[in-house]
This record gives sequence, structure tokens and C-alpha cells, in this order.
Amino acid sequence: MYNLLIALAAGFAAGLLVKLFGFSIWAGLVPGILVFLGVYVVLARRSMQQVQAIMGRVQKELSVQPTNPRELQANLARAVRIIETAMPIGRWQFLVTPELHSQIGSLYYVGKDLTKAAPHFAKGSKRNHMAKAMEGALHYRQGQRDAMTGAFELAVKHGKKESLIWAVYAWCLLQLKDRDAAVRVLSRGVEKNPSDEKLKNALQQVQNDKRLKMRPFEPAWWQFGLEPPPTNFGGGRRVQFMRR
Repeated sequence: MYNLLIALAAGFAAGLLVKLFGFSIWAGLVPGILVFLGVYVVLARRSMQQVQAIMGRVQKELSVQPTNPRELQANLARAVRIIETAMPIGRWQFLVTPELHSQIGSLYYVGKDLTKAAPHFAKGSKRNHMAKAMEGALHYRQGQRDAMTGAFELAVKHGKKESLIWAVYAWCLLQLKDRDAAVRVLSRGVEKNPSDEKLKNALQQVQNDKRLKMRPFEPAWWQFGLEPPPTNFGGGRRVQFMRR
């Protein structure tokens, strides 16, 4: 928001300066627009660089492989606190705050704190497909089918190339005893990803009335918490910063 206001003020000042030099107000229109765009791009880039620096710290925190659930919870808590330090940047730049909420919601979800995850997902970016898929899984676990469908539909809309999201969506529908809907979802996924063998195999399993096996989608599948992970906790289960 502040970046936009500063850029508008700079553009207006540039147009006014042209007017003060004796030209018409219309003559200052183009210079004013150019100054506005230039200032906004510079300020927006600065804000995003600040966010990226903070997210680099988050990635470093999450790159440490936990050896037990307690360490995982501690890593996630520290990562959330780091992300929260970026919240003030949202007052300067559009779209930053929703994305940060999506990241925090995802971390709380992975940490199995669904109560804290839910409000962050609600405030999160609609374009963050992985966070929306986790929100869909959260609504499934809470028995809220309509909300689940809405979240998953946003997830597959903005992450149509992510086979995992289509598979998780179908898995939840199968648990709700709606095999026809699961087939439709996987068919849409295959249509969007005609060369994806994992999705093709998943569709074939469901069409043949077999159990949908999620092993091809590991280890990312375990972050949804819908099935118990392997007993060897450290077996490749690493939490990663969610990218759009």
C-alpha cells in the first residue's frame, strides 16, 4: 500500500513540475506515468527482496532434519516466528500479507496444529496451491465437505500441473465414499497433465475400484497428515517452504 502511495505522489509531483515549467497539464501526463511506474517497480522490488531475505532464513531453519517430533515442532515454531517478522512489509506491498499467512498456515498444519492453521489459511493467498490443498485436507479432517471442495478447487486451478494436489483431492473424496467424484477429479488431472504417469496410474486404480496408493507421491504426501508416516521418523521427511 505505502509503495503505491509513494509512487503516486512521485508521479503527481513529476506532472506538476512539468506544469510549473509552463507546459500544459497534459504535457506532464506521460512523464508523471513514467515516474510513477519507475518508482513503484523500484519500491516493490525492494520490498520483495526484503521478504526473500527473511524466507531464506526460514528455509535455513527448515533445512535442519528433525530426528523426533519435538524437534520438528521446535523447528516449525522458530520458522513461524521468522515469517511473522515479515508481516510489517505487507503494509508496504500488495499481496505480501496473504502469502505470509499461507506459509504460516502450512507450517501450523504440518505441525498438526489445525486450530492455529485454519485462520491463517482463511487469510491466505488464493493462488498458493499447496497451502490451499492443505486447507482442503484440513476441512476434510473436520468433516466440512463444501469447504473442502472449495479449497481443493482453488488448489487445482492454480496448481494444475501439480499431480500431488489432484491425488490428495481424489484421496479425500474416496474416503468420503464418492468414487465417481474422485474419478472425475483424476480425469481432469490427467487431461491437464497427459504425460503424468503417476496420475494415469492413480486414475486407473480408482476406475478399477482399487485402493488409491499414494506411495508414488511420497514424501510430500506425508505433509498432509492423512495417513501415518513410516515409523522411521527421519526417513526423508523434510518440511519445505511452500512455493506458489
